[in-house]
Order: sequence, then structure tokens, then C-alpha cells
Amino acid sequence: MFNHKPLVTLQRGGSITPAAFVSGAVLLFIIVACVLAPLIAPYGEAEQDLAASLAQPSPEHLLGADKMGRDLFSRLLYGGRVTLASALAVVALSALIGVPLGLFAGYYGGKFDAIVGRFCDILLSFPSLLLAFLFVAALGRGITNAILALGIVYVPMLTRLTRSLTLVEKSKTYVEAAQSIGFSSIYIIFRHILPNCLATIIVQLTLDLAYAILDLAALSFIGLGISPPTADWGAMLDEGRAFLLQNPVLALAPGAVIVITVISLNIFCDCVSQYLDPSTRALPAFKSEPAHE
Repeated sequence: MFNHKPLVTLQRGGSITPAAFVSGAVLLFIIVACVLAPLIAPYGEAEQDLAASLAQPSPEHLLGADKMGRDLFSRLLYGGRVTLASALAVVALSALIGVPLGLFAGYYGGKFDAIVGRFCDILLSFPSLLLAFLFVAALGRGITNAILALGIVYVPMLTRLTRSLTLVEKSKTYVEAAQSIGFSSIYIIFRHILPNCLATIIVQLTLDLAYAILDLAALSFIGLGISPPTADWGAMLDEGRAFLLQNPVLALAPGAVIVITVISLNIFCDCVSQYLDPSTRALPAFKSEPAHE
């Protein structure tokens, strides 16, 4: 009698790489620490102790204190909440505008596609950060206007990416089949085309999140972002650079947190991109099993 088990079986694959694990763990630690800032921080965000002005790192102040006697470690945690939430808002705003524009431009084409393309060309003809400076200068200072400015600046690249993905999906057989059945264009775009583009769009949004953190820090660094006394990594970096000789940690700590967060996001984004791209996946190994009689 022959056993009907298959002669060849696939080994289990898809394990998490060390880079993805480390970067993901770092990001999770930063996010959790910032979200739980009211529980973790030993002091309030704006709590002052003038006697501890420019204090060096100590058990009372783990990273020291700024010129107003505010605990640097506590402000890093609270500032992270503002920075990360603002970066998420920038990415969400760009996605709400850029993804539908790209979907409609790629699906319908014609004059609408040409108008959207010219709009993207105009915005992309300027350096992104300089364009954000111009928008904030026109709208006025403040974190809300900074989010609006960066959200608009990030729209063209996301629109072009979504448009190119839509053009590829539009030519596939399943779209023609859906059209022949009588489904509406809106239903086809959001029910069939968008889910097939979503993986690549998510990777781009993750990368944009890292850029948003850097750009928001840059705006706050030059005084166009958050207003004091609210903590923000970019604003804290600007405040600390004036005291590099007295207490360099005031500038090094927020700068290091920004660098670590952005690098972790980039590495994690690269790992996700490689995982979602079928061409970069290694074929699973085969394990032969002898046939039993």
C-alpha cells in the first residue's frame, strides 16, 4: 500500500529579519514611552525649578534641566507626543488628498489627469522644505499651519505614485470584467483597484512619516512650528543649541531622539518594502520526503 502523502513539502519561511525586529522594537518603545508620558515622566511638561537651571544629568534629573529648570527627560517624552502626532497628521492629510487624486487621475485620464499632473509639476518644481516655509509664512506660525503646509507639500509625490499604480491595475483583466458586469467606476476604484495598490502606498506613507518628523523639527527649529512652552523635539533642539558649552545634553538628547526615530522608520520601511515586493522574496526551500510503501 502506498502512502498518499506528497513527495515534496514546503518548509516554513518568512521569518522576521534582525533589522526589522530591532527597528520595530525601537519604534514601539519610543511610541509607547511618548503615549504614556503622563505616567512615565517624573515631572510635568512645563514644571519649573529655577534652582535646577541648566542642571547636569543626575538622579533627580536624568538628562538634566533646561534654562528654565524644566526636566529634559520629561519634556522629551511630552515633546515626542506632539512630534509624532503632528507627523501622523501630516501623512494622513497628504493621503486624504493625494490618494484619491491619483486614483481618479489614473483611472479617468483625459483633462483631469492633465490638470492634476500640472498641479503636481508646479509643486515639485520647488524644494519641499522651502515650499513649506513659504506656506507657513503665508498662513502664519503655529503647529496647525505647519501640518497643513507639509501635508500639501507631500501630496504631489503620493499622487504620482498612486496614479502610476492605478494605470497598471486599470489595464488588468479583473477591471475589464468588473466593467463588463456593470459595476460603477467609483466601486471599481475603491473596491478593486485601491486594495491592490494599498501595500505600496503604505510603504510610501511610512517613509513620508520619517520625512515629516524631520521637516516638522526643521520648522520648529527656526520658530515656525510649535509655540512655547509646549515641548517639541525641534524646538528643544533650538533651545539647547544656545547652551552647548554649559550643558550639551540639552541639544544632543533631542537631536539623538530625532535621528534614532527617523533611522528606525527608514529601516523598518525598507524591511516592509522588501517583504511586500514578491521579486525580493527568496523562494522557500523544498524538503524531500521519501515515499513509503
